[in-house]
Formats: sequence, structure tokens, C-alpha cells
Amino acid sequence: MLRVGDVTPDFEFRQPDGSSRTFGSYRGKPVILYFFPKANTAGCTVETRGFADRYEALRSAGLEVVGISVDSDETQAAFAQKCGSKFAMVGDSSKAIARSYGVLGLFGVARRVTFLVGPDGRIQDIVEGMLPGPHLSTASRWAGQVAPVHSPLRDPARP
Repeated sequence: MLRVGDVTPDFEFRQPDGSSRTFGSYRGKPVILYFFPKANTAGCTVETRGFADRYEALRSAGLEVVGISVDSDETQAAFAQKCGSKFAMVGDSSKAIARSYGVLGLFGVARRVTFLVGPDGRIQDIVEGMLPGPHLSTASRWAGQVAPVHSPLRDPARP
């Protein structure tokens, strides 16, 4: 898996309007890049809805968000709509992106890993773990916010 300080691999993805974009086009602004195992599963739905709920606050803090799983582009588009996501949701059905970041798990799905990528394209911080709560609370911390105390999936070790 990539480590703090590593330069993130570039990749191309299809946007909901059918146009292409590269991850490298985000250079110049920090990005929360989160990998999750499978669209439409309980934990991944909680995580993606959590990022969707925080998206405007994250953007106001200068952060962009990109979500990736090994699902198809079509599945990701439907999942993004279901979760109210206004940020890029990337389908990595070839698993090439997950492999290049070192997050492809034993069962052929991405592990839940969230990277904070700096404006220079280098990884500044990483969150790993099965529960979505720590990923969401850390993203809020990155934005200078306090994670909601009422969240049942928040990490109790983090204020």
C-alpha cells in the first residue's frame, strides 16, 4: 500500500456526463480519496452518505472528494445517485486503480482506505479500517470540523 509522502498514481475515469477526467487534474487542491469495498452494502452506504452529507463543508474547507470501488461505472453512478453524492464516484471494474494504490483485498474488492492527498499529489495522511466512522470523523478533522457526537459509527478514540 502507498504510504504518507508517496506520489499518488494518476488514473482516468468517466464522469456521470460521460466525459473523461484524470485524478491528476485535481492537482493544486487537496483531495480526500476513499476506497470502499462494494457499492450498495451497509457500511459503504453509510460511508458514502456520510461523505455526501459533509461534502459542502469539505469543499468550503478547500477539499475535494473522490470515491472508488471495484464496481462498474454504471453501478457507481446509480450508487452515487442513491447516496446523494455530488462528488466523483469512480468504478474500477478492472481493479487497476485499487492495485496501483495497494488497496485490493484478498477477496477481489478494495479495502476501506482513505487517503488525504495534498495539492502536490503526495499522500499526507491515511485512514484504514473496516468501520466507516473513523474515516468520516478523520475527514471532518482534516477540514477543521468536529465529528458529530451522535454518530453511531464514529471512532470513540477520536474527539
